[in-house]
Amino acid sequence: MKMRPVCLFRARRLSRCAKITLAACGALALLLLLAAARVAALPAGCRTSDLLPSLAMPTAVFEGAMAPTEKIVYLTFDDGPSSSTQDVLDILHDEGVPATFFVVSAENNQRYLPLVRKAQDEGHIIALHSASHSYSRIYKSDEAFWQDIDQLKSDLAPYTDTLPAILRFPGGSTNTVSRKYGGSEIMTTLKREAKEKGYTYVDWNVCAGDALGGHPSAEDIYNNVVREAADQDVCIVLMHDTKAAKSTVTALPRIIQWFKNAGYRFDTVDHLPAEA
Repeated sequence: MKMRPVCLFRARRLSRCAKITLAACGALALLLLLAAARVAALPAGCRTSDLLPSLAMPTAVFEGAMAPTEKIVYLTFDDGPSSSTQDVLDILHDEGVPATFFVVSAENNQRYLPLVRKAQDEGHIIALHSASHSYSRIYKSDEAFWQDIDQLKSDLAPYTDTLPAILRFPGGSTNTVSRKYGGSEIMTTLKREAKEKGYTYVDWNVCAGDALGGHPSAEDIYNNVVREAADQDVCIVLMHDTKAAKSTVTALPRIIQWFKNAGYRFDTVDHLPAEA
């Protein structure tokens, strides 16, 4: 929309207004460049241009499925286990609700992998995310992606007796960052192969915004979840249990209470509606 300074029709102020407007435009351009640089420096997440959250409901699960007759929420945590995971488990235990953990076995996760068994013993679901969570490595080819998943399963084997054939693609199934490494068809290929291999892939339709940099507060995270969940009967909530997710831990009891007050039933993603 073209901006018209209020002094446009006041000749005596025209020159001054023009200078102010040009200065404002210059400042705005600088802010936009800084914001773009900040986003480019961040890992792909649910609020960057690399993702399409509106398409995040898991097509491999919901296509053709009957509409739910009740309100259900699936709490999911990515990129753990970490030093935050025990706190998350304590809150889930105190609140009496289940969750799903899409786990990673990179070097910084290794010492916390025993929490995988604890989470499973407490009724939560352990699902697959990535061994390395390195986009350049896992998305350079479909073979590289499945090698990464095989490595993750091997790393988890000492800590779990069973693993459901459920995964979440790093960045989500609609991410575009993968094109940089594996070409424009890499995600189409991986989604097809996931089905052929018997995997269900799960995205999300509610995002906590807790992994995008900027150190969001617990209040910000709570508000993000409530805003996106408010008009949905089935909510798959993306959160993180990384070392940096302290605000998520703080916000979690209040998030859970909001869903309870709103009449949602809590469940794990292995009970998502199957394809018709």
